[in-house]
Amino acid sequence: MERGGCIYFMTNYQRTTLYIGVTSDLRGRIYEHQNKIHPKSFTARYNLTLCVYYEVYTSVEEAIDREKQLKKWNRVKKNTLIDNFNKGWHDLTKIIDEWDD
Repeated sequence: MERGGCIYFMTNYQRTTLYIGVTSDLRGRIYEHQNKIHPKSFTARYNLTLCVYYEVYTSVEEAIDREKQLKKWNRVKKNTLIDNFNKGWHDLTKIIDEWDD
């Protein structure tokens, strides 16, 4: 069985820094970022604890391709993508935590 994947954006409270990641376990990965499980990681160093955007794919390969595409975009284009999905850049963790397994 093929495992699905997600891409996601993490940011800080000032919304000044963005991180784009890919995972097959979005809830678990957000937990790791928010609890700084990897203290030397980019997200821990820049205190990126808010998940403000995500996309879900049927395969992790699709998610990886999308992540590579998004990482090439400039900041204005990324901001517009987030704005269209999540006006106000609210933390989506509670919504994601309510997903069915």
